[in-house]
Amino acid sequence: MATLVFVESAEGKIRSTSLEAVAYAHALGAGVTAIALGTVDKAELENLGKYGAQKVLHAADAKLDQGIVQAYSSVITKAMQDENADILVLANSSLGTPVAAKVAIRIGAGFASNVVEVPNTSNGFVVKRSIYTGKAFSLVEMKSAKKVIAIKKNAAELKEVGGTAQIVSITPSLTDADFNAKITATEKATGEVLLPEANIVVSGGRGMKGPEHWGILEELAKTLHAATGCSKPVSDMGWRPHHEHVGQTGVKVAPQLYIAIGISGAIQHLAGVNSSKCIVVINKDPEAPFFKAADYGIVGDAFDVIPKLTAAIKASK
Repeated sequence: MATLVFVESAEGKIRSTSLEAVAYAHALGAGVTAIALGTVDKAELENLGKYGAQKVLHAADAKLDQGIVQAYSSVITKAMQDENADILVLANSSLGTPVAAKVAIRIGAGFASNVVEVPNTSNGFVVKRSIYTGKAFSLVEMKSAKKVIAIKKNAAELKEVGGTAQIVSITPSLTDADFNAKITATEKATGEVLLPEANIVVSGGRGMKGPEHWGILEELAKTLHAATGCSKPVSDMGWRPHHEHVGQTGVKVAPQLYIAIGISGAIQHLAGVNSSKCIVVINKDPEAPFFKAADYGIVGDAFDVIPKLTAAIKASK
């Protein structure tokens, strides 16, 4: 049973969610081949060996630098056939999920998205999926010979298991039909750590009272090497950019630690963060709904708590 892993990249670097996809594939116990498209640093490709990839197929065509779903699915479908792969694993993302769906149709595979654990193979091939915006889970048996699995963040433990992967250059045969869609503009998120990739997220709500007070929140995030997020009302009022909006209609996150500051905890916001491993809520209102979902809570004024918390973290380092 051979497994192919599609790894996404940005500015020549492999995304951390794709490293998890390689680790997930390695946990399946079969040979792992990764495939990267577009311009990617050689060292980044070789580094995939640390997480279980024996070989990396690299299509360095500059036309593949943009995430054109049709072109990506064509290249990956051909790689599945050439490598005689039974399983495709990739990150559940704005690019990975549509690519997965197209590849599944082309190769006649079963497709499971939002997968949160390594499958149970004791009796068939059963995957656990997150459903209803993280409020529940479903167990799905995949009976098809070919399988496509899109995993959520933290679905596999990211640990080093190997060395350097062998890089094999490939030259896919692409036609104009593969590029019948064009990306006319891209709005890139800013910040040292991006929300979908972050292991720690520090989010603020209307309790921060205005954009001029965000400095203390950003200082805490910098100290923790965390991404910054916000509630929908904050982005709607223009206090923070829309790409920081966390929630059902914004970015859904699944970090190891989510710190909510001055956020009441509306159900739409909870739907975007309930896959977090640990949730810490800081709010001066002891009746804030968010406390019911929190693992830890601090009842206090954010403008008093955050500087002290930041100072304590710096002191512990």
